[in-house]
Amino acid sequence: MKLDMMVIGKRLRTLRGARTIQQVSDETGIAWSNICCYELGRRRPSDENKITLANYYGVPVQNLFFDEDMTFRNNNGE
Repeated sequence: MKLDMMVIGKRLRTLRGARTIQQVSDETGIAWSNICCYELGRRRPSDENKITLANYYGVPVQNLFFDEDMTFRNNNGE
């Protein structure tokens, strides 16, 4: 099941925590403008970027992008 892009964006913002979008971009190789659009719910990540982001944040792709009932915390417990 596909999730609403706003839900995905909120999850990505939560997982990013105190990191800047530029940090995530530099560390993943995904353009900062794409990360910004993903977090704002304006664009859905490509399959390749879904895998990259899930690996970067240490969560399964399925949980991050497809499961409705998942709750995430960043590394600071927020």
